[in-house]
Amino acid sequence: MNKLYLWGIIIIAVMLGATYLSVGGSKGGLNGDIVNMLAVTGAVSLVTITVFVVVKYVRQMQVDSASGELADENWDGIGEYKNELPTGWAVMFLLTMVWGMWYFTIGYPVNAYSQIGEYNEDVALHNSKFEAKHKNLAGDKLVEMGESVFLAECKVCHGINADGINGAAANLNKRIDEKSVKHVIEKGSNNKLLGMEMPMPDRNGLFNAGTGALITDAEIAAVSKYVANGMKGDGAEIFAGTCASCHGEGGIGMDSVAPNIAKFSPALVTTVLTHGKKGVIGVMPKFDRLNDKQKEAVGAYITSLSK
Repeated sequence: MNKLYLWGIIIIAVMLGATYLSVGGSKGGLNGDIVNMLAVTGAVSLVTITVFVVVKYVRQMQVDSASGELADENWDGIGEYKNELPTGWAVMFLLTMVWGMWYFTIGYPVNAYSQIGEYNEDVALHNSKFEAKHKNLAGDKLVEMGESVFLAECKVCHGINADGINGAAANLNKRIDEKSVKHVIEKGSNNKLLGMEMPMPDRNGLFNAGTGALITDAEIAAVSKYVANGMKGDGAEIFAGTCASCHGEGGIGMDSVAPNIAKFSPALVTTVLTHGKKGVIGVMPKFDRLNDKQKEAVGAYITSLSK
């Protein structure tokens, strides 16, 4: 037997033996573990193909001589032969592609066990049971649930008393503060407070109906203070002439037009929890980990704070 082939066989045996000892000696070994079995199968294929190719072409370099038609292009007198693609290469390439598609779709990882997948299934099952159990929860019981969820999820930013921790987050004991109103008037807003894309224009799109001109800095300051003060004090005329056409008389909002800016509602809070919100303080993330009933409960609790 040619020494080259003998060395090839020895190398294959050593590498496969090392792979088997490594996998077989690990926890679980090959006892029905599809991941380990696939790893060994891949190792066997790669080692065998690699050694076979190396041996074949080293042997060719030893005994073969170049022949065939040269390509027209050459580099410093060095050219390539117009040889056909070797059948073995083509077959191995196609088999590798087939194996790769099988591996990712049927073998692993798409069809494999996943801790994240198991967690998501458990969460979905728990949420369905939770929704069924508390489907008809309302009134004080709903507010109590909302307080519990708030203390678990929201107090980190908004504080135990929902006061915003000195401006770190919104003070939920009142609907909106003056700087937030001013920011929205000047910059506009598209926070999906109605559950859909219904942007409010910035100051360049707001006109005072009384004067017919764009809203001024002084008017922005006055109406911001008016809204933040619970629709009381100076600024009522500016609000009526500029804001009431969308937000309604008293700022109670209009369906599919603008949100209620006079007071919270469970629906408004639920929408913020679902889509998140961006304002003068920063960005509040959406809370996908809360189910619909929990969001409704938090909305009921926050609404109860400002009554």
